Amino acid sequence: MTTRVAAVDCGTNSIRLLVADLDPATGELKDLDRRMRIVRLGQGVDRTGRLAPEALERTFAACREYAEVIREHGVPADRIRFVATSASRDAENRDAFVRGVVGILGVEPEVISGAQEAEFSFTGATRELTGEHGLQTPYLVVDIGGGSTEFVLGDGEVRAARSVDVGCVRMTERHLVHDGAITDPPAPAQIAAMTADVDAALDEAGAAVPLEQARTLVGLAGSVTTVAALALGLDVYDSAVIHHARVSLEQVRRISADLLTATHAERAAHRVIHEGRVDVIAAGALVLLRIMERTGAKEVVVSEHDILDGIAWSVLS
Repeated sequence: MTTRVAAVDCGTNSIRLLVADLDPATGELKDLDRRMRIVRLGQGVDRTGRLAPEALERTFAACREYAEVIREHGVPADRIRFVATSASRDAENRDAFVRGVVGILGVEPEVISGAQEAEFSFTGATRELTGEHGLQTPYLVVDIGGGSTEFVLGDGEVRAARSVDVGCVRMTERHLVHDGAITDPPAPAQIAAMTADVDAALDEAGAAVPLEQARTLVGLAGSVTTVAALALGLDVYDSAVIHHARVSLEQVRRISADLLTATHAERAAHRVIHEGRVDVIAAGALVLLRIMERTGAKEVVVSEHDILDGIAWSVLS
């Protein structure tokens, strides 16, 4: 018997909705509606420690849209889970965020820990990976978000996990902004500083998660899927083609170099790059590259199923 649920993942850069029918007996998750809006909730949080009023309003507008979708699909309130991640964990005024979400959706957002975030990501990404895919365990699941990146090592269950404050939005705002504007393209010194910051975060992650034990690298979230779309030469974004695609280290290295030397207009010319990611995808690609170089991964297996799917499964428990 299937159960209809709704899951909302509100991150630093995007807010996503999944309405799905779950069959716990077979492990099947059937999408009814899956959508994403770029709201940049984490705008300026790294600098000010607060959620900006305009960022809150963009997020609430998306929540009003999602509330209508959830209502149309007849999902009861006790089958809705709203999870908020890095930006709202860090903000001093997160109470305003909570009140707004409750008023619109009728459920309170759960500001989860990095460890919980990592576990949901792992479940969502690996539940459907079986021997037929020819992948060796343990998996290292990396979820490159806007404000943080989660590292989770495991096979049937999580062995070790760590969340570090390195993401595409945070790195862009911290290193690629000069005099209030994003440098286009960034100077070599900016790229070097960002690389050093990412490497320090990898040292932190590696202290908690034995990265060298991974046999398969699984990459999640928009930075990874966008790099995959570029590597596959897609003219339009196609999640069915991207899901479980394998992207080589050399492809990621080339794409990262291209994005870091491109102008805003050159990046925007790629139709597979969502307009909300044009300014932050170069940083996201560099994070992925440094992870692959650090772990010795020759390829990354790209998953369109991630923390959002993990949140959906968690409703049943």
